[in-house]
Amino acid sequence: MAVAGLPAVVARNDLPERVTICEVGPRDGLQNESAIVPVGVKLEFLDRLVAAGHRVVEATSFVHPKWVPQLADAEELLSALDRHPGVRYPVLVPNAKGLSRALAAGVDEIAIFGSATETFAQRNLNRSVAESIEMFAPVVATARDRGLRVRAYLSMCFGDPWEGPVPLRQVADAAVALMSLGCTELSLGDTIGVATPGQVRALLHAVSDAGVGLEQVAVHFHDTYGQALANTLAALESGISIVDASAGGLGGCPYAESATGNLATEDLVWQLDGLGIETGVDLGTLVETSVWMARQLGRPSPSRVVQALGG
Repeated sequence: MAVAGLPAVVARNDLPERVTICEVGPRDGLQNESAIVPVGVKLEFLDRLVAAGHRVVEATSFVHPKWVPQLADAEELLSALDRHPGVRYPVLVPNAKGLSRALAAGVDEIAIFGSATETFAQRNLNRSVAESIEMFAPVVATARDRGLRVRAYLSMCFGDPWEGPVPLRQVADAAVALMSLGCTELSLGDTIGVATPGQVRALLHAVSDAGVGLEQVAVHFHDTYGQALANTLAALESGISIVDASAGGLGGCPYAESATGNLATEDLVWQLDGLGIETGVDLGTLVETSVWMARQLGRPSPSRVVQALGG
């Protein structure tokens, strides 16, 4: 497939030279699908994403199949996965039991999923924010003792459908609590896509002031109100160099109905390419991958760049 065009490059010296993209499509993207995607398709999806240049690809989740049936095949998928050298394949684990399953599957990186608000913590984890931190503590400790990297997702950082706007200090306190467990990276999530650029700058400033180094922080934006790219640029201007995105804009959140798709990786790469920021990801190959995946799912990709270049 020929790529019809590439962005003009105008670099800025106030932005990072390189951005690491955490590709979340195979996990965060597919977990919200109504139909079960076959393991063979998932494996090809992972291989295509790596071929496009991704070096961090979230592979699957060890959440109980009752809650996320779309990813009930985690063990089967990982046993068949051709793990490419130099590529990280983190997996989501909810608790100690999920960690045990992940360790048995031979993973070398995990992620936990916390909340900045009490309501979402109860709905997603059936416990308070403080109780969830207590639950995560032995999970992180065991993983770190085994030499694993641990990413902490913090959801509802910018707004909550039940509680409304979330105070900056509340998010910063939750961020500190998670990182104090020994996590190696923190992803701040705009789970329902309500953030605006000024809010992003303010939150990152608050998190940094609370003692969490921004070199350890990623951002995870949903595009409900069309603000994901603007919010990403605000994050880059604030010192962030790790961005979560989902190929083709796949995904949402099964526990927050107002959450629409993630920031599309293609849209992100177009922006970063235009800013002269290195990612290692080839846009044309990535577009081909999302066009292919859209066919497997039986619907067009919501990514604007895929629509423009996918032909």
